[in-house]
Amino acid sequence: MGSKIYVGGLPYAATEQQLSDLFAQHGAVASARVITDKFTGQSRGFGFVEMTASEDAQKAIAALNGTQMDGRTLTVNEAKPMEPRSGGGGGGRGGFGGGAGRNTGGGGGGGNRGRW
Repeated sequence: MGSKIYVGGLPYAATEQQLSDLFAQHGAVASARVITDKFTGQSRGFGFVEMTASEDAQKAIAALNGTQMDGRTLTVNEAKPMEPRSGGGGGGRGGFGGGAGRNTGGGGGGGNRGRW
């Protein structure tokens, strides 16, 4: 069974092919993926490589962690499983109270009186 590797500190111009080629020097690469921003399509500076053999993955981690790629220091380690995301989002924000009467002109000289 293969191993998934996290690669941080990637140059923003790095391609999946370059990432694959870099790790292929240490063993067979099953896949290489550079993570991009879903709105702009630009690299987020990290990616994942899956190697076919766990031994090769360990060799690649040892050999590449702390090395440079286009002037940036790579962080290479075993990828942790993705945490499950809770659905629904938001929640727990409470009301809109507080603020010492923003529209009533309170303490500081009548601030927003008449504006609303």
